[in-house]
Amino acid sequence: MTPRMDNPSLVVPGALQPLLDLTEVIGKVGVPQTTLDLVRLRVSEINGRVYTLPDKSEKTEKAEQADERLPLVATWRTESCFTDAERSALTMAEAVTLMTDPQDMASDAVWEDAAQYYNDEQLGALVMHIGLVNFWNRVNVATKQEPAAWR
Repeated sequence: MTPRMDNPSLVVPGALQPLLDLTEVIGKVGVPQTTLDLVRLRVSEINGRVYTLPDKSEKTEKAEQADERLPLVATWRTESCFTDAERSALTMAEAVTLMTDPQDMASDAVWEDAAQYYNDEQLGALVMHIGLVNFWNRVNVATKQEPAAWR
């Protein structure tokens, strides 16, 4: 696949840094990075944004740091390796990303389940993270960017 253009975040002057700053802020409110990673991958799968995950056989720092559960994210509902908190975050990610019913994207039940594991600041960060990942996915898919390496 040949990209239609360079990544817009690099083409539009001043666009990249605010997005990176928002990512940094989201990462500081107490939602575990592993949860944010699982959400990022699941949202990206839904949106058709391809990531190349490190191969377990690779003896690289990236492969060693990669969560072994990443390849299972698409089937998280039937896998036992995800915590209840991660499941609630993944449910929220799917509900907000799929928007099957815009009037009730994240139903009260989905929200209340997530609120058992995350405080308001963390819920806010989780919703912003889902929105930001959707933004990046849409920019990258629309401009046909190459599959990205996970890290």
